[in-house]
Amino acid sequence: MTLNPFTDIAPKVQEALDAGKPVVALESTIITHGMPYPDNSRMAADVEAIIAEEGAVPATVAIVDGRLKIGLSAGEREALAQVKGAMKLSRADLAFALSEGRTGATTVAATMLAAHLADIKVFATGGIGGVHKGAELSFDISADLEELGRTPVIVVSAGAKAILDIEKTLEVLETKGVPVVVHGADVLPAFWSRQSPIKAPLRLDSADAIARFQAAREAIGVTGGMLIANPIPAADEIPAEIMAGYIGEAIARATKNGVTGKAVTPYLLAEMLDITKGESLKANIALVENNARLAAKIAVALAIR
Repeated sequence: MTLNPFTDIAPKVQEALDAGKPVVALESTIITHGMPYPDNSRMAADVEAIIAEEGAVPATVAIVDGRLKIGLSAGEREALAQVKGAMKLSRADLAFALSEGRTGATTVAATMLAAHLADIKVFATGGIGGVHKGAELSFDISADLEELGRTPVIVVSAGAKAILDIEKTLEVLETKGVPVVVHGADVLPAFWSRQSPIKAPLRLDSADAIARFQAAREAIGVTGGMLIANPIPAADEIPAEIMAGYIGEAIARATKNGVTGKAVTPYLLAEMLDITKGESLKANIALVENNARLAAKIAVALAIR
């Protein structure tokens, strides 16, 4: 089905939406900018399989040759995993890629926009963007936060990426009225690590409770997104005190090499892969899979309400 002249919804996704069945959106920058090939391809396929196992339909979002794809075929997903030079797209340049016939991957912000366009209520990712360290000088703040404040999609993540200033990120989310719910824990997770020094703003322990909260928000007319911070499984985490040293080294490399803007996060993730000798990649895959499972459960809970 085509929603507009630029958007294609995969048949399985459209069938699920028409039938009121649960659907979970997935971003694509984690495929093109977050992991090397073939790890990214295996991860993307496994995450879609996990969502299906939990009773929901996966819808990976990307721009392919100027088409906004909401749901990719296995072939399209594999091609995206191998593409070189894909754009990293947010709200500001999503329409540019469409108008110019480009191929690009969607960030959290762009995926939320696309999900809302298709009436998909839940989105699973790894970690959101946020306020970068030193933002008081650089003003480097991700558009993900603005999108969370305006677009009514539940985003399941392992918290803000630990390379960011998590406290400032949380302050911005609070200012924008975005509820931050930690799933099953009393402290905010820090992406690769289960814990941070920051107390959970809100805590809920089940997908059903999250669905009830969202229903209450809708009933009283509260708009905007909700962020679910889902701690990485204990067996897969890298403790925060160890990660702190790795992150400091990665940021120092970025500063030395003059990396700025959209290039910062992919650069830091690549450097972390090198510094941790691959351990950050293993943790990244584990947390994405964990988030996909919870997101599917939330989507199922919303669909039966």
